[in-house]
Parts: sequence; C-alpha cells; structure tokens
Amino acid sequence: MAKNKLYTIIAIVVAVAIVIIISTGMLKSKDSSKTDGPTYKVKRGPLTISFVESGTIKAREQIVIKNEVEGRTSIISIIPEGTRVKKGDLLIELDASSLEDDKIDQEIRVQNAEASYIGANEDLAVTKNQAESDIALAKLTLEFAKQDLEKYIKGEYPYELDKSDAEIGLAEEELTRAQETLKWSKQLYEEKYISQTELQADELSKKKKTLDLELAKKSKDLLEDYTYQRKLAQLKSDVSQAEMAMERIERKAKANIIQSEASLKAKEAEFKRQKDKLEKNKRQIEKTKIYAPADGLAIYATSAKSRGWRGVEPLEEGKEVREREELIHLPTSNAAKAEISVHESNLKKTRLGMPAVITVDALAGKTFYGTVKKIAPLPDAQSMWMNPDLKLYDSEIYIDANDPTLRTGMSCQAEVIVQKYKDVLYIPLQAVLRIGSEPTVYIKKGNDFEPRQVTLGLDNNKMIHILEGLEEGDVVLLSPPLKSAAVDTESKGLRSSIPDNLGEKVSQTLEKVNTESTDTQKPDQQNETEDQQKQEDGRKRFDEMSPEEKEQMRKRFEQMSPEEKEQIRQRRGSDGSRRHKRNEESQ
Repeated sequence: MAKNKLYTIIAIVVAVAIVIIISTGMLKSKDSSKTDGPTYKVKRGPLTISFVESGTIKAREQIVIKNEVEGRTSIISIIPEGTRVKKGDLLIELDASSLEDDKIDQEIRVQNAEASYIGANEDLAVTKNQAESDIALAKLTLEFAKQDLEKYIKGEYPYELDKSDAEIGLAEEELTRAQETLKWSKQLYEEKYISQTELQADELSKKKKTLDLELAKKSKDLLEDYTYQRKLAQLKSDVSQAEMAMERIERKAKANIIQSEASLKAKEAEFKRQKDKLEKNKRQIEKTKIYAPADGLAIYATSAKSRGWRGVEPLEEGKEVREREELIHLPTSNAAKAEISVHESNLKKTRLGMPAVITVDALAGKTFYGTVKKIAPLPDAQSMWMNPDLKLYDSEIYIDANDPTLRTGMSCQAEVIVQKYKDVLYIPLQAVLRIGSEPTVYIKKGNDFEPRQVTLGLDNNKMIHILEGLEEGDVVLLSPPLKSAAVDTESKGLRSSIPDNLGEKVSQTLEKVNTESTDTQKPDQQNETEDQQKQEDGRKRFDEMSPEEKEQMRKRFEQMSPEEKEQIRQRRGSDGSRRHKRNEESQ
C-alpha cells in the first residue's frame, strides 16, 4: 500500500511539472510573438501626400462634331482618323437616300397645299363680293319698303281721300241737279208739257244720283276705316321684314367671310408648315455632309472616349449612327487636359488648384505638370448604377505644357499632390488601427508592446503623418494586434513620381492653395472648401435618394440599347480592374 501511495504522489508531481512546463512554454511563445513580429522605427523626414488615378488625355480646346440628322443613318464615307484637315474639308458623308425620297414626297405635299391655299384665297374674294352684293340688294329692298310706306302715308292715301271727297261732292252736286230737274219736271208734267215717261226718267235719275252719293260716302268710310289701316300695316311690315332681312344677310355675309378667312388661314398655315417641312428636309440633306468648321486634327469620338470605352465599335463606313451622337473631336490647339475619376475616399483630400504630375503610357520617361481645375459635384451616375458601392467623381486636370505629342485618347496616370511636408514624423499606414474611435499603435517597451493613442495627419495609402503621440526612433509594431507578417518597410512610403525639376513648382502651388484657404488649422485637419462641400452635399443627396428616384434611374438604364449597356459594363469593369491592380501594388 505504501508503495502504491508513493507512486501516486510521484505521478502527481510529474503531472504538475508538465503543466508548469507547458504553461511556461506558451507564455514564452506568446511573448516571442510580441517581440519577434515585424516592426518599424519611427522616422522624421520629407513626406509627400498624394494619390494616383488613371485617366485619359483630351484636348482642352476642341470642337465636338455631332450627328444632326434625325433618327438613325449610316456612314457613307469618313475621313481617316488622325488626318490634318482645313476649314471646309469634308469629314463625313451620311446616307441621304431616304431623305431624298422624303423630299420628293414633300414637294408634292407643298404643291397640293399651295393649290388649296390659292383656292381658299379666291373663295374668300368670291365670298366677299357675294356678301357685298347681297347686302346692297337688302339695303335697296329696305329703302324701297320705306319709300312705299312714306309714299302711301304722304301721297297715295291723301290722294285717295281727296278723290273720295271729290266723288262725294260731285255726287252731291249731281243729286242736287237731279232734284231740281225732277222738281221742274213735276211742274211741267202737271201742266202737260212733258210726258209721264220723261217724269219717270227724271225720278230715276234722282234715285241714281242719291245712290251714287251714298256709295261715294261709303267708299270714303271704307278707305278711312279699313283700307288705310290694312295698307299702312302691310307697308310697315314690309319695312320691318326688309330690316330683318338685311340684318340676316349682313350676319350671314359676315359669317361666310369669317369662315372663308379661317379656311384661308388654315390653308396658309398648312402651306407654310409643308414648306417648312420641305426646308427642314433640305437642311437634313445638307447635314448629311459634315465639313470641318476649323483647322485641326480629326479624331474619332469613339477613340476619345475616356476610361473603359475601348470596347466601343470604331467609326467606319457602313456603321449606323444616331442623332446627337458625337462623331469627331477636332482639337483647335495643343492645350491638353487629363480626365480622371476621383474615388470618394480621396475626395476630402482634393481641392481645386492642387498640383498633379501626369505620366502618359505612350510617352515613357516623360512627365507633365498640371493643376486640378474641375471636380464634379455629384458622383458619376453610370458607375453608381453598375456598382452602388463605387462612387467616382469626374475631375479634370489642366496640363501646363502645350506638347504636340499629347494626343486625345492616350491613357495616363495622374498623381495629385495633396500635401508636401519637409520634416515630419511618419509610419506605415498598416501600423495604425482603431480601438473604439481612437487611432492606436503598438509601441515597444522593453520586451513587450503596449498600445498608445496617436493623432494622425494625412496619408498617401502607404505612409501616414503622425502629429502627436510618437517620437523619432520609437519602434512600432506593423501587424497589430500581434499578427506576424513579413513587410518590407524600408522600401515604402517615401518615393513619389515627382521629378526633381517639378519639385519646387509643386511646393509653390501647394503653398498658394493653402494660402487661399480660409481655414487656419493644420493641413490634415482643414475643412473642405465650398466646392468640396458641394461634392459632399451631392453625394449625400444621392445616398438619400428615394426608392422611386432610384427606380427611375433603373428604368433609364433599361431603356438603353444593348450596345450602350455593354459599353458601360466594360467601362466599369476596366476601372475596377485598374483600381484593384493599383491597390495591390500599393500594398
């Protein structure tokens, strides 16, 4: 039993020893991971803050020639690209066969419209003449009706009345004579001087004269009581009817004239419209031949497209082009610019007037100096549509040198110089991490590393400016927290593509940009300028776009032709590949 107990104690001691050894080895291994990791000694010296973007060379002053023929048409002939042209030289001839056919049809329409216009003009003249004739006749009828009324009241009626009075007077006189004659006849009959027959004849004559007087009086009464009233009413009615008839004729004549004038105006407008269409057709035929508006170098627009448009089908005979499509760029001077797309991560660093150094792939060994002259307030819509996480801001850099070797369409690299320090502290960007919201580095203390908060300045994607928290000679861990990595720190960060002959010019430009800024803080803490604020506002507006607005953008994209969609995809793909390659090189 005692022996077994001894063995048990020995086993326990051995186990404890093994545990202690293993724990000690792990601690040593952990400590060695701290001390054996890649480190970097904080240095003081010159530091250039910049970023590089790919772009395309374009002429700063150029004439863009577009297709002004409506619809789609094909190219019959085109001047070879790169040809030096003079003002008035034929650049492109487009197919005008369909326009010529339309011209013949339109000429026929013009002739028909002209005939209708002439007919309407003559119809108006006839209508006016007929209107004048009808109105004149109506006026004459009214005048006659008035004269008849006046003639009856002042002439015929008094005449008939006097005639009735005269007949009554005459009948009375004849009755008186008949009565006297009868009286003497009776005396003579009594004295047997005349026969009874003669007496009876005188009596009959008296009766006749009496009846004539009564008839004359009744005729006058009939004239005064009936004939006059009826005739007067009839004549007044004739006057009234003539007045209304004249009013109707005047209104109808006016309506006919207005209708004829309206028809004439319509025919005239149609004639003018058809003539305008004919003139437009002639102008369209003239636009099928495009001449050089000035002297220059003919460059196809497809060759001048910036970034990622290399897959666009070049202009050639037989190619179909649409209205408003750019065909030829005609540089008018040697002044050039570089068009680049600035990633949103570099947007805060960029200000108008910053210097830039441009290298052109086709001109090895040559560098050009330029300044940032334009920054788009909003990100490129096509890049956002293809990749919502990719926001690029189109920018332009004006190149100072008027070098004839710089040609539109050349690929270039532009290094925008954000700041140039003469004597500052810097460390590799990979040595900094954020703990919470504070930038932190791991600094060596003895055989261990301890975290230390630092104040950061600007970085160039390789080295970062240290404002506070470190001293020259401090050793920092390059792979916090405690991850081993082999990094060549000595070969990174300090080199720039700025040639010695441009260094002084870059410094002067940066000093001018900083002087013009209204902010007096440190370079890495400066507020954005007004243009940068506009860019930020524009980016924010895009991020805050409603789903309906984004849906409208999607519909616009869907309405593009398959060729345009493919071109956009190729463009975005080329940009992404170049940017990915550049990031790999920077690491």
